[in-house]
Amino acid sequence: MNQPDIDQQLTGLAGLGDPLRRALYRHVAERGVLVSRDDAALAVGISRPLAAYHLDKLVDDGLLEARYRRRGSRRGPGAGRPAKHYVRADRQIELSLPARDYAALAELLAGAVEADPTGTAQAALNRAAASLGAELGDEAATLVAADADPDQVLAALREALAARGYEPYGTIRLRNCPFDRIAAHHRQLVCGANHAMLQGLTEHLDGDPPVQAALDPQPGRCCVVLTRVVDGRAAG
Repeated sequence: MNQPDIDQQLTGLAGLGDPLRRALYRHVAERGVLVSRDDAALAVGISRPLAAYHLDKLVDDGLLEARYRRRGSRRGPGAGRPAKHYVRADRQIELSLPARDYAALAELLAGAVEADPTGTAQAALNRAAASLGAELGDEAATLVAADADPDQVLAALREALAARGYEPYGTIRLRNCPFDRIAAHHRQLVCGANHAMLQGLTEHLDGDPPVQAALDPQPGRCCVVLTRVVDGRAAG
């Protein structure tokens, strides 16, 4: 990473040192959809002009993107001017001082696994991923009482996933892929290992009904979806 890259990334992160700006960024990121100035202001309890100021600063820092959209379904004359909305930017910030490049090593390892014609290396990767998932599931299980209800189990699961950067929402989709940079060039390999890890996690986090990890690739989301299973069917 050269000096201009470091300066640019530091500039982008500096704004998040402000608690208010950090709260606005977190709200927009967690929504996963276009957020208006009014919605953002209401979410963090500030005025609309102040929210607009900080949201636009986050755009300047490359952390958010601004888009324009009309309110409601009315179009044409009399529909009013499009309102400014915000969504998390596609830009990814990775900063390490001194510089580290773990992604380059991950790319090399992924390429080596894919080059194995026997499939032995990929099977070993999936076993290692499942083992890590089991460890994470055991850790999460310690936070759940023996007589915990399904919602408490799901809460522990969400907490474990959030800690690993998956950004869980709903019941349960994963907004972020922590391995996106490697998955972009090694999709099948990474998604297989990711599925094995999350399957290991859910199997070691006892729940009634149980939770099942399944591959369900969607644009801009993690390739795995987690669902409660009742009588052999996904309950959502």
